[in-house]
Amino acid sequence: MGNATTHTYGKAGIRAMIAEERRELADLFDGLRPDQWEEPSLCAGWRVREVAAHMSTGFRLSLPATIRELVRARGSLHRMTDRVARREAAACSATELAAFLREGAHHPWTPPVGGIRAALGHDVVHGLDVTVPLGLDRRVPEERLRVLLDGIRPAGLRFFGADVDGVRLCAEDLDWSYGSGVPVYGTAQDLLLLAFGRRLPAGRLRGEASSRFTAA
Repeated sequence: MGNATTHTYGKAGIRAMIAEERRELADLFDGLRPDQWEEPSLCAGWRVREVAAHMSTGFRLSLPATIRELVRARGSLHRMTDRVARREAAACSATELAAFLREGAHHPWTPPVGGIRAALGHDVVHGLDVTVPLGLDRRVPEERLRVLLDGIRPAGLRFFGADVDGVRLCAEDLDWSYGSGVPVYGTAQDLLLLAFGRRLPAGRLRGEASSRFTAA
């Protein structure tokens, strides 16, 4: 299914989705109030500001700089990304952080694993990390969601710490489901967040197992 989706849109099509996602999120960031930049995101320990900073560092840091940062973090990608995001969030203005994302709309950066689909997932999910806790009703276009939902695999779920054993994820707004067991219902983009290891605010999911994926 995942390969079929990638074939349907092609790499050029997915790159166009990435560019549009980055431009749209840059516009959204430009419209945030100063206090919204300080609100917590769905990424544990990060405010909206750190998420926005992180979204563009992948294509702003050169390879040598990235290697130096990784060495400083003693080989931990998590420590490296956290340190860089906090540093960039402190050093850059909100206007600059939005501009970085817009200027890098067509940059070919991809994460260390996952290729072009992972690059789209990086942008879409981090965008939702911001819009969901802020209560902004941004709907990710269906074609972008389908590329990502059709690419969900057990290895990816394990990587992000999403335990969906015994659960069937059922989208209420798309013809899509994943897994088997007790149904958990939600919008496609909320289920995508769940698959990327996020815990959602109360009331966004339905089903007797939904509390497993809801923030305390």
